[in-house]
Parts: sequence; C-alpha cells; structure tokens
Amino acid sequence: MAACCRIFEQNFADPLAGELMRLFAEALNQLGRLLDAEYEGSFIAFVEAAGFSAARLVEQLLAMPFYSDVFEIAGREISLLKRAQITASDLHIAFSGKGYGRFDDIADLTIFADNLVPHVLLTDGLLKYRSDLQKTISAGQPLVSGSRAEVEIRACTVHAVELLRRAYADIGISVNSQGLDYLLWNRGQERKYRQSPTHITRCVYY
Repeated sequence: MAACCRIFEQNFADPLAGELMRLFAEALNQLGRLLDAEYEGSFIAFVEAAGFSAARLVEQLLAMPFYSDVFEIAGREISLLKRAQITASDLHIAFSGKGYGRFDDIADLTIFADNLVPHVLLTDGLLKYRSDLQKTISAGQPLVSGSRAEVEIRACTVHAVELLRRAYADIGISVNSQGLDYLLWNRGQERKYRQSPTHITRCVYY
C-alpha cells in the first residue's frame, strides 16, 4: 500500500486515499498471482492467450475477483463487467487496434456501465428513475453494490445504449458501444451534468 501511495502520489495519512491504495495494491497482487500461476509471469502471454478476442480477454480477467461484477437479481444472473470490458477497450485504443490491441470482436463490447454514463442518460432524458430512487441519489445516499437499484441502473444503461446504437444504425450511422461510451463519458464532464449528483456506490467494479 505504501508503494502504491508513492507511485500514484497519494497521501498515506488520508484514510480515503489509504483505502483506495490498499485496493490498488490488492488488485495488482491479484494480477501478479494470476500471471505467475497461469501465464509464466507475462502480461504479454496473458493478452496473446486471448487470441485477438475481447470476449476471451474478459473471461480471463474474471479469474480476478475485482473484475467479476456479476450479481443475481430476481433469480437471474446479471453480468455487467465494466472493468473487464474497459481493459480490452483501453488496450485497443492504446495500440490503435493493432498488435496487443487487436481484438476482432471489439464491436461486441457493451457500454462500460458505472455511475457517470447513466447520469448523462438520465440528465438527457433517456433514462428515468423512480421518485424514491431519485430522492436517495439527490440526497447523496449511497446505493449498495449489488443491490437491485444499483444493478438495475447499470443494466438499464447497457440496454439504453444498445437501443441508441441501433437507432443510429437505422439512419445509416455505424457506431459501436465502445465509441458511444467514450462520447457519453466525456459529455459527462460538461457543467450541465455536474449540477446534480450521480449515484454513489462504494465498490471495486467502477
């Protein structure tokens, strides 16, 4: 944890920063253990094992608990997989879709559902929350990770963006969910979206 504080220039004495760096350290240790156990200690071997498939890379990442945001709601298993999918996306962007960033199924990724993208869709009128849920969020009260409300917000975000993508396709504009995520997330940096709070959830999945 102390090493992470130095690397990421965080104040060791700050309780919140300390908690975050502890999670960073655990995540890095999980990755190291996985690479040592199954990929001869090589992240390159890890990426190559995916065989140019983002879906396969996501499956490999699910071996680490911090990537596995899969929840059971009303008897159904809901897989959101924000961090696993965005890892494939980030590699794709960093390497311009070539080499270690080549994923032939990159268009199959869904939106990377966290708390900002649903807030953008809500503010723009593409999502609507129940009045009691909206009051909870407006009051800054956290939603429990894996709770029905938190999972439904993120799952509905995935669904809404897929409908948005199809609407674009109907008018001849081809865009994948990875591209829409980039646009919506950056849209969320505008002042309009910062005038009201996003939902708050303390977890390792965003």
